[in-house]
Amino acid sequence: MAEFLKRLSEEFGVSGNETAVRNLISEQINGLADDITIDCMGNLIALKKGKSGEKNIAITTHMDEPGFIVSGINDKGYLQFKAVGTIDPRKIISKKAVIGKNKIKGVIGMKAIHLQTKSERENTVSVSKLFIDIGAKDKSDAEQYARLGDYVTFDTDFTELDDNIKGKAIERSGACAAVIDAMKFDYPFDTYFCFLTQHEVGSRGAKIISHRLNTDAVLTVSAVDTADMFGCEKNTGGAMLGGGVVVSYADKLVIADKELTDAMAEEAKRKNIPVQKNAIKDFAGDGGAMQTGADGTICLNIAIPCRYSHSPVSIMSLNDINNTTEYIKLYLNKIGELI
Repeated sequence: MAEFLKRLSEEFGVSGNETAVRNLISEQINGLADDITIDCMGNLIALKKGKSGEKNIAITTHMDEPGFIVSGINDKGYLQFKAVGTIDPRKIISKKAVIGKNKIKGVIGMKAIHLQTKSERENTVSVSKLFIDIGAKDKSDAEQYARLGDYVTFDTDFTELDDNIKGKAIERSGACAAVIDAMKFDYPFDTYFCFLTQHEVGSRGAKIISHRLNTDAVLTVSAVDTADMFGCEKNTGGAMLGGGVVVSYADKLVIADKELTDAMAEEAKRKNIPVQKNAIKDFAGDGGAMQTGADGTICLNIAIPCRYSHSPVSIMSLNDINNTTEYIKLYLNKIGELI
């Protein structure tokens, strides 16, 4: 799994530009589904037929990552940019970046601290104050390598840290890997495994899928920030890295079916799949779009704990990813009995 996670993490997949990630996933699931469709939004929908077509079930996760888009090139050859998705500007200064389809290397910078105003030194700097330096002499030189509308992502190497992994876009990489591994098994009912686009800019891919499929039940799979870092000692809630699958009762956009969430969590415990129960108030997965689309559907949500999400480098536990696969398999074998 680690080699595939490395390829996923290091691939370019900013929201709206998921083609390379989708191609990689398509390659990986070749032969695992009875039908594969790519819709107008770029969502990848893989149908795996079950023993019965009486019910339709969906598993969803997303392929995209937050990043940037080039919004201008100034006379000195520096690239101006805007955020795509939510990224804390405090985490990106002096970080390496990759720009456009030719993967030009650059660094995100701002003027030196001794040239900053008192306000700039003491407050969070907005993205508008930052720039990307690709080593160009001037605007004309920069335009040979980059152009308006080019996507930008972080240039971060993937690394294994014992039972953990670190890299960029670990949130979507871990979730996609867990879903793909679950596709290798057979299930009672027809199941749509959906790899979605543009999650980071408002679950846009999920909104299309919810109307297209109109399934009897859906399990959304994502990642969620942990609360086990230094400085969070007083926080008695939140997810813990290595603590197992986060079973979410609610987030900002969805309230999951409580009885089914309880039933699946208890079944997971009986199967020795570690779970962490939580209601994640500051998080929004794709469940809101899926639950309320078309005629509506029964929605359950799970997430993989992830440290430092939406940043140049995140950390996730391989054990949590594997346990998420086991939970998905359990869900697909049990949900038909519960709905």
